[in-house]
Order: sequence, then structure tokens, then C-alpha cells
Amino acid sequence: MQCLAEGCIQQSETLILPMPQTSASSTASAQYRITRRVTLVGAVLDFILGVIKIFIGWLAHSQALIADGIHSMSDLATDVMVILAARHGSREADEAHPYGHDRIETVASVILASVLAAVALGIAYDSLSRLASDEDIAIPGFIALVIAAISAALKEGIYHYTMRAAIKLDSRLLAANAWHSRSDALSSLVVMAGVGGALLGFIWADALAAVAVSLLILKVAWSIGKEGFKELIDTGLDSEELVRIRDTVLAVDGVRDMHELRTRRMGQGVLADLHVHVPSAVSVSEGHRIGDEVHARLRRGHSNLSDVIVHVDCEDDTEHRPSSLLPLREEVERKVRAQIEKVFGTADVFRRLTLHYLGGKTHMELWLTPSVNANMPIAEGAERLKPLLEALPDAGNVILLTEIQSPAGNTVN
Repeated sequence: MQCLAEGCIQQSETLILPMPQTSASSTASAQYRITRRVTLVGAVLDFILGVIKIFIGWLAHSQALIADGIHSMSDLATDVMVILAARHGSREADEAHPYGHDRIETVASVILASVLAAVALGIAYDSLSRLASDEDIAIPGFIALVIAAISAALKEGIYHYTMRAAIKLDSRLLAANAWHSRSDALSSLVVMAGVGGALLGFIWADALAAVAVSLLILKVAWSIGKEGFKELIDTGLDSEELVRIRDTVLAVDGVRDMHELRTRRMGQGVLADLHVHVPSAVSVSEGHRIGDEVHARLRRGHSNLSDVIVHVDCEDDTEHRPSSLLPLREEVERKVRAQIEKVFGTADVFRRLTLHYLGGKTHMELWLTPSVNANMPIAEGAERLKPLLEALPDAGNVILLTEIQSPAGNTVN
């Protein structure tokens, strides 16, 4: 049997690279349990510290400590947000959310970053207002300094406790909440500076320290919010990681080139889709096998890839798609059968037609089989049929094959 020198494969294969469902479900559940435990510990501490600081601030005439207590109580709202986001973000993909719910956590991290920025601006505004005010500030009691110091130590401990879990789970949401705890610790340091300065006669030290702390919190809010925002607008991986992915794909036997690589983050995973250019003579099944190998190597070499779509091209379509306007099989086969009937007087000799769309032409492999209804021998009819098929609009190379003889006509190179 003689085949076309340039066959074709055109397909789009969706190759999904998730963890096994049961494993992914148990992993997400374990991550949610860790997130909930860590956040609940911080929430309980926020509530206790908030109540104590407000009460002691009232007794010791410390407006700064009262404000710090309100700040601690406001952390309860963000703790609840973290738990809700972690719970819903860990849910598996469903019909309405085929890519999962990971971005719920991303949205929550952006909101938390916004809260951090608001806290920082609030501290800065209050401090600058106090510097500009001519009103006398009451000197607080020493107990306010002690409570502020205890609060700073405890909240710094919660920061490290939460940050360890954030690093372990690679969770920007927990990292944002950890920095929220540190902002509370830093605000307690501001209270210490204010109370201490007031006790020593340097009341302005409180305001200057608060401004410095607010700038630090703003920097943290920017770094957290920027990463979450970049994910929400589908920012791709950096150029170094893209080069690594390209090298992995091009190392697969049968891949001539790769183009249209697009990536985006989804929570802790990365989604990618790409086109691979394979030799035009490969079959659909071989092209699928090449795509499977691309999938497997990307999975082994890039553990952060959670979903990959591979589109297999039989010709370079980076600039144009020369075959995209060619007629589909039904129309081509109708014209071929009409020419067969014109030559043989019947379409019974038609057995199989293989089409190859390449370079803006429709290349054909046509199998013919002898029929008692034909008005001439199969070999003679094939000789007459070949030029008729080559004259069809958009026709390329034509090869005729029969069950009893070699192909009619010249060999196609």
C-alpha cells in the first residue's frame, strides 16, 4: 500500500493533569483544617486582647490603647473571612465552577490586603492629626504600657504561628492574615512608644513611630495585594518558568515546535494551554500519543501545573491558517462520489476516503474496490478518475488505491 507523503493530523486534545480525585479532596480538606485551626487560635486571642485593651485603656485614660483594642476586635472580622474563604475555596470543581474554587482564597487575600492598607492609612492619619493638634493629651497610666507590651508579644507570636502554616500550605490568604496580626503587634508598639513617650515627656514620639509603622504596613499590603490582583487578571508565569516549560515540550520526540503558550495562576496551581507542531504525515493516533507524552513530561517536570490543554497542529499556524476555509468531508465526499459515478456509472466502487488539509489544499487518498455494477475495470476507471479529482476546486495531491493493484497514476512526492 502506498500512502500520501504528507498526511495530516488536526486535533485539539484536552489533557488534564490533576491529582487523583480522592487524593486532591483529602489534601484540600487537610489544608482547610489547618487553616481553620490556625485562624481560630488567632481569633480567640484577638477577642481576649481586644476586650482587655479597651477595658484597661478606659481605666488608664489611654486613647491609644482603646484604639488598639478596637483594632484587635476588627481582626475578628478578617478571621471569619479567612475561615469562610478557606472553606469554600477548598471545595472541588463542579459543573458551575469547572476550574474549582481556588480564587475565592485569592479574592479574600486581596480584600485583606485592602484592609491592611486601610489600617495603615488610618494609623498615619490619626498620628499626623495628633501632631498637628494643639490640644493637650492626657498622660496614661503605666498599666497601659504593660498591656501594650503583652499585646505586642502575643500578636508577634501569632504572626509566626500563622506564617509557618502559610508557608507550609503555600497560602497567600494565611500569609495576609499573618501580616494582619503583625500589624496589630506593630500598632501595640506604637501604643508603647506613645505611652512611654508621654510618661517621659516626649508625646510627639508616639506620632512619629506610628507614621513609620503605617509605611511598613502599606508596603506589606502592597506586596500581598499585588500578587492576588495579578492572579485575578490572569497574569502569566515569569519568562524563566516559560522557558523551562518550552524546553520540556521541545524535548518530546515528534514535536517540531511549540507556540501560543499561555499560563495563568489559579490558587496554588497553574493552568496552561499551548500548541505543538508535529510532522504532517503522522496519524491522529500518533499525534494523540505525542500529546500524551507532552502531558506526562510537563506533569513530571512542573509539579505546579494543575491543568494543561495541548492543541496539536499538523502545520505551522502561527501567522495564518491556510486550510481553515477548505470544505469539510461531507462536501468533498459528495463531489468525489459524483466524479466516481461519472466514470464508473456507479458509486459502489467507493470504499474509503482519507483527507489531509495542508497548505490550503485538500489532499486525498481514495480507496476503490471492484464492483459488478461498474461499467469498466477498476484499473482503467482509476486512470480516468484521477485527473477529474485533481481538477476539483482546492484539490491537492490525489492517490488512488485498490484492493488488487498498485495506485494508479504517478507517485506523489
